[in-house]
Amino acid sequence: MEQRVSLITLGVRNPARAAVFYEAMGWTRVDSPDGVIAFDLIGQVLGLYQLEALADEMGLDAEALGQGAITLSYNCRTKGEVAEVLTAAQSAGAEVLKPAQDVFWGGHHGYFRAPDGTIWEVAHNPFSTLREDGAFCWNGY
Repeated sequence: MEQRVSLITLGVRNPARAAVFYEAMGWTRVDSPDGVIAFDLIGQVLGLYQLEALADEMGLDAEALGQGAITLSYNCRTKGEVAEVLTAAQSAGAEVLKPAQDVFWGGHHGYFRAPDGTIWEVAHNPFSTLREDGAFCWNGY
């Protein structure tokens, strides 16, 4: 696993209200038709996603995510790499919450919980390919 964070997803009760804050800070949204409110950062993306929908994707109740729910996302170059990273994480002591599988929007992903409790999504997004240096941009380069 290369050393990077691609997408920071904040599980929030009211994504539209949360977006107002970031827009007030001068951030600009990027197009995202899949329920995520996205802001391109320098080399990463911040995503705001409805808390209950985020929990449902992991097969958990929203209460299990606690206060300030967040997932850190690691984007892969290929669909096959998703399972490889999940296996490596499990070997290192993580709990796989959702094995690698196709997603309704056309990507492929899974989730693991690190020993410290941090939840990571491992994903391949064919619409947002990584740059050669591993940089990620919501709508691709």
